[in-house]
Amino acid sequence: MVSNLKIMVVEDEPLLLEAIGNKLEKEGVKAILCSDGKQAIDQLANSSDLPDAIWLDYYLKDMDGLSFMGSVKQNPKLQNIPVIVVSNSASTQKVNTMLALGAKKYLLKAQYRLEDIVKIIQELTNN
Repeated sequence: MVSNLKIMVVEDEPLLLEAIGNKLEKEGVKAILCSDGKQAIDQLANSSDLPDAIWLDYYLKDMDGLSFMGSVKQNPKLQNIPVIVVSNSASTQKVNTMLALGAKKYLLKAQYRLEDIVKIIQELTNN
């Protein structure tokens, strides 16, 4: 399947980041890989070529999902990019807070295979 989809992946686990990037590329998706939140936010703020969606790990070395969402939502240029949180843990409060901040989905890593997450993102971006 070929799409023009471009997804920014924000994941601080290097092996997982690489695996996600490889999987996306195999699915015909352009992957923009970022290993921490600051790198992702800087890249988004300074780019004229924005991603169709952001795959966000909730727990990053330099910030959590709440801080990342706060930064994205403060920038009018970035507000409409769908954010899909993919995390190892999810309390009801954490999920509800992230959704209230504008995340489109909150997925538990253990419950989804990579290709399932790619399909969900494709559906959310209508690609």
